Amino acid sequence: MPAFTGMTKILALILPFLVLTSCGGAQPDRVDARDYDAFWLWAGVEPQPALDRAKTIYILAAEIKGAPEGRYVDLRPAVPRVAHARVWIVYRVETLDWDARVIPRILRDLESWQGNGNRVAGIQIDFDAATRGLPGYASFLSQLRGQLPADTGLSVTGLLDWSSGGDSPALNALAGTVDEVVLQTYQGRRTIAGYQAYLRQLDRVRLPFRIGLVQHGEWHEPPGLSRNPAFRGYVVFLLNPEGS
Repeated sequence: MPAFTGMTKILALILPFLVLTSCGGAQPDRVDARDYDAFWLWAGVEPQPALDRAKTIYILAAEIKGAPEGRYVDLRPAVPRVAHARVWIVYRVETLDWDARVIPRILRDLESWQGNGNRVAGIQIDFDAATRGLPGYASFLSQLRGQLPADTGLSVTGLLDWSSGGDSPALNALAGTVDEVVLQTYQGRRTIAGYQAYLRQLDRVRLPFRIGLVQHGEWHEPPGLSRNPAFRGYVVFLLNPEGS
């Protein structure tokens, strides 16, 4: 009887761990902004303490709206001033058919943001280009690059579908045009289910890339990602608290 009692105690201790393993392991890791140093700050999102020690901040400045043709809509009338981090000026784009006044406005943004003491790395285009549309998007970006000052960086966001076809000539052709692509692993406030499968082809990507995460979203780093020579780190999309 004493031996049986001892075994019962042992089983009582290990049973919770066996159940946890059979259910698929521990709870998924959640993205804590305090663990990162690069962030997106969207219009309407309140600054957070993590921004105080950021090395890079992507700040949404304007939208390029669709109908009837791409027009500039200012989302941040007051020019921000960030002294401690590099800044990317972000444009959320609905169409690649831009009004003739858009480029001059972007050039004025570059001048005014730099004039306000910001270390502007360049501009980022946030456009949901379908994978099959990458050749046309690459052509647009090449023309855009030619209209920017020579020392202005060009970043783009990318969909997870892009990485699943990472050996695509159209995707890798962007390497001669853009300085980086930030692949987004989320939609809205949630991480995309099955994101791991999309990221298995990242070793075939030939241009510098970052991984975009959503604050509080799920994330497990794929094996080998940190050793990928093209990997440049993470960017966290900051959120307001739920219900705010």
